[in-house]
Amino acid sequence: MKLNILVGGKAGQGINKVSLIISSILSKRGYFTFNYRDYPSLIRGGHNFNVLSVSDKKVGSIESKLDVIIALDEKTIELHKKELKKNGIIIGCDEYCTIGRNANIAQAGALIKILGIEKSLLVEEIKKEFPDNKEALESAEKGYDGKEKKFDLKKLNNQIKIMTGSSGVVEGAINSKINVFLGYPMTPATGVLHELGMKQTQYGHIVFENENEIAVANAGLGASYAGARTMVGTSGGGFDLMTEALSFQGMSEIPLVVYLATRPGPGTGIPTYSTQADLDVALRGGHGEFPRIVIAPGDPIECIEKTNEAFYLSEEYGALSIILSDKHLAESEFSSDRKPNKIIDFKITRKVPGEGIVKANSYEHDEKGNTTEIPEIAKKETDRRIAKYSAIKQELISSADAEGRKKFQMIKIYGNKNAKNLIIGWGSTKTVILDALDAIDNSIETGKGDWKFLQVLYLKPISDEIRKEIEKAHKVILVENNATGQLGRLIREKTGISIKNRILKYDGKPFYTDELREEILRIK
Repeated sequence: MKLNILVGGKAGQGINKVSLIISSILSKRGYFTFNYRDYPSLIRGGHNFNVLSVSDKKVGSIESKLDVIIALDEKTIELHKKELKKNGIIIGCDEYCTIGRNANIAQAGALIKILGIEKSLLVEEIKKEFPDNKEALESAEKGYDGKEKKFDLKKLNNQIKIMTGSSGVVEGAINSKINVFLGYPMTPATGVLHELGMKQTQYGHIVFENENEIAVANAGLGASYAGARTMVGTSGGGFDLMTEALSFQGMSEIPLVVYLATRPGPGTGIPTYSTQADLDVALRGGHGEFPRIVIAPGDPIECIEKTNEAFYLSEEYGALSIILSDKHLAESEFSSDRKPNKIIDFKITRKVPGEGIVKANSYEHDEKGNTTEIPEIAKKETDRRIAKYSAIKQELISSADAEGRKKFQMIKIYGNKNAKNLIIGWGSTKTVILDALDAIDNSIETGKGDWKFLQVLYLKPISDEIRKEIEKAHKVILVENNATGQLGRLIREKTGISIKNRILKYDGKPFYTDELREEILRIK
């Protein structure tokens, strides 16, 4: 069972609130949900919509055809009616316009009745969201009572948690005992800035908004130099401004974690939409040659885990750790019944100011921190820094927990491990690839289909297993949300293998499940 429900209207009409009420009730009912947010770069007005996908199985994407439209204005019907399935349902605004500001709550109540869910769950949710608001409750009940049941979503036993990618990064940072977060507002990275800011009192870290991204990166290095566990956050344009400071990190070896949530460029691009076009700059941004770690989680639970890993590796090796995300992962709401891996705990063992003389230099220097221009020392120190790649990669490959399980996962393979058809992707394409392959032959759920999916989590250093999986496969397809296949280029650089079959989307929108499924099957 899978339903796609669109909630649309103008900014400020409560679109996100309607989606929240519906998804919260459904998750308590045991159903998995995925909520995609689509909005222009406007504070009020414009056309905004969410698409909520509901399923009795794990779901992480939306489809191009809709089962229900909740229209908070007439424009929503005008724009999306062509996407409605033949027997689809429209819950329009006309019959609720007399309710006033709570019309959207009435429409949410109407949908709950149509889905066949008892009123008590609706009442409970409205009381939670709007305490002591009698009008909101009356509106919800009016919407519920005015409709007939058309579905029968019986209670399931799944224990489900709903999170965004931003919330996952926040939880991972808190698990890592973050001391300082620095940022300058830039969509879609701002969610982490705001959420960590709201949790300062509870967890004791400091969040500060600097005057620009240059200040963010340099202040971040200063905080880390003083011994603070530090993360900075930005999007593509801000990352560009940070790159000189990131090169400073490469020479000084002060630990630093960077959260890079990308959006379409170049320039201002499409500020509130999504892309995977900044992999190249994450891998190479900054002058000179120095080690870095680039990690791309694919869902909020992985955001928790990989953020924690980024903090640990940065501190352990005095390296730059970059957590790579995008608007789709950062702001979409995913449901999951999986618990995160065990937290990696670590201590700061390096000497910090107050414990003696501590030198951190952007000039080439010897092992004692004294500046130098002697060629032999410059070569020796460069070799030492670059050698960190091998040490980091060895730990990623060999480390295990007390139960013998791998502590780090550089790649994950889903579906039939022996299948000869291979999809390769990274980051936010993960969940739509899983949904598309499951729609093709249930390969994800059963592990018996004709397909498998290789998810690349660590992009620098990159796993040697990728070459082996490609060489075993008959058909290999690369899936990315960018125009040039940047992961494919990285794989070619590291393995010499060029992936010819590529499905690329770069219009600012994520893949639809059915769209991707058709594209996969089209490749013979």
